[in-house]
Amino acid sequence: MTIPVIDPFNITTDPNLSFLTAALNPITVQQELTKNIPQPLQKSNLCAIKVIRHKPGRRCLIEYNLTNPNHSTIPITLLGKVRAKGTDFTSYQLNQALWHRGFIDNSNDGISIPEPIGVIPKFQMWLQRKVPGVTATNLLPQTNGIPLAKHIAEAIHKLHQAKISPQRRHTMADELRILHERLPLVAQLKPQWQNRLEKVIAGCDRVAAMTPELQRLGIHRDFYSEQIIVDDTRLYLLDLDLYCQGNPGLDIGNFIGHITEQSLRTLGNPEALMDRENALAERFIQLAGEALIPAIQSYTTLTLVRHIYISTQFPERCQFTETILELCEQRLAKHFNFSRM
Repeated sequence: MTIPVIDPFNITTDPNLSFLTAALNPITVQQELTKNIPQPLQKSNLCAIKVIRHKPGRRCLIEYNLTNPNHSTIPITLLGKVRAKGTDFTSYQLNQALWHRGFIDNSNDGISIPEPIGVIPKFQMWLQRKVPGVTATNLLPQTNGIPLAKHIAEAIHKLHQAKISPQRRHTMADELRILHERLPLVAQLKPQWQNRLEKVIAGCDRVAAMTPELQRLGIHRDFYSEQIIVDDTRLYLLDLDLYCQGNPGLDIGNFIGHITEQSLRTLGNPEALMDRENALAERFIQLAGEALIPAIQSYTTLTLVRHIYISTQFPERCQFTETILELCEQRLAKHFNFSRM
């Protein structure tokens, strides 16, 4: 039987990923899967290969469709995460640890991660099972958005309480460094905004100085609505590649900042989903404590400031750049008298 191989990105022409020729060869893939996945799945047969994401020179995502050894009419899909600089054993081991600490498919709280399946060193790849559902981005604006936001707060709190020590850490200084690197690039594109952007950066420095440093926990660090898959009442946390030691308020602030930007860009009003933002923050504070309120507010502001730069990287978002800049100026004014800086 001919096994289809779909590679719209032509990844084998990427000089940093040329080793993936073998990962697109059905015979080699079947052999490696048989050697490297759990015994129950080793009876599966490969049906199709598809490259579904590619970041040139850095990484890609390959989808492998398999027959189900127990139910031939229900396929199994594995996602192979490839990194050009080497197999990401750390992320695989983290996902394994979380799986064994209550993030399994049938957990009572409805909060899971996709099952980690195995590692294929030859492909510099680790595998996880693809889960059903849609992203929270699509569901938050709908009628059940408020209870969903509360459940998301419970999900990220569960991650923070997993007590898995990260190898990396991310501090407020790291967050500021990103802004100090990115906002001057916006000023190069829009010289007429240079004075405003410099004030915003200075404001961010002051906000950071006002933010209390609490106990650092294991955080997602890239937590926003695309990182949540919703399958009925179950949530799956995705993409924990940046998991690190940091302020738990960063995850909630980052999520709220992304909701605000999404509201502006897709609904024409940055406050359109504020009730979802409030529900998320309130539920998280109930679980984690009021001491995190200042950090949530600060990291929400810093996330929106980062979106000034992000908006310039997508042609369809450039029209929103100045509006995001204005939003940031308004938020900074709430922290202190921004106009007198």
